[in-house]
Amino acid sequence: MSSNLRLTIAQTTSSNSHAKNVATLGYIVDMAVTDGSQMLALPEAFGLMERNRENALVQVVSVDQDPFILACQAHAAKHSLWIQAGSTPILGTNKKFLNHATMINPLGEIIASYDKLHLFDIFLTGKSPTGESERYDAGSEAIVVTTPFGRMGLTICYDLRFPHLYRDIAKADAKVAFVPSAFTVPTGKAHWEVLLRARAIENGIWIIAAAQVGAHADGRRTWGHSLIISPWGDIIADLGGEKTGTRTLDLDLQQSKAARNQIPSLSNERPYDLVIK
Repeated sequence: MSSNLRLTIAQTTSSNSHAKNVATLGYIVDMAVTDGSQMLALPEAFGLMERNRENALVQVVSVDQDPFILACQAHAAKHSLWIQAGSTPILGTNKKFLNHATMINPLGEIIASYDKLHLFDIFLTGKSPTGESERYDAGSEAIVVTTPFGRMGLTICYDLRFPHLYRDIAKADAKVAFVPSAFTVPTGKAHWEVLLRARAIENGIWIIAAAQVGAHADGRRTWGHSLIISPWGDIIADLGGEKTGTRTLDLDLQQSKAARNQIPSLSNERPYDLVIK
């Protein structure tokens, strides 16, 4: 098992067309390969970003037919590259979608899949309600995948606000947690960095948070600031809030063990009874 991982993180402004996003994928993969990357991490909704349900319904298909996932598999196999494919909508039940993440190995095989557990149903002051559950079904399983670099947890965006999920991932000996996201500008400005750093520090875990940025074809704006955060809580990479792009870095995954040895909160947990008086 290798403790060193050369990883490329991407920041994109995905469109409401599979074809445009697949073309962007090819460009990003080329950059990762040129940088000698072993693994590529993509944002949430990379394959298709379309909030109009009727427009999305004519494009969203099953996993085995999805053009973005198929393109990721082809690129992974061609370049012997690990791809954490962010997420993309696929067909669920009753004409609802699943916000679906995949981990693809260098043979182009999907070795793990994850459907977003926590749906983004919020009510920001002065904004229209955001009801993700109107269009999406929630997943039911937390996923930790075993790779040659160690175990890695798959999460998506709003999952970030549920610390017990990352605690369970860390207790399963994951050294990395992926958080592909498309944060809104108001919530990104207020909470993005602080929540990501908290999850890293609490669990002694590398956080890889590839994000969407800017103005999208479906009318949304996203915060950007794709971040890589060390298990000590240091920001190792920040792609900013203005432009698309990539960054390739060498990560020492042993830093997770070092952080947990110094502050062993995972093993210091104690059972307790909650008493309300």
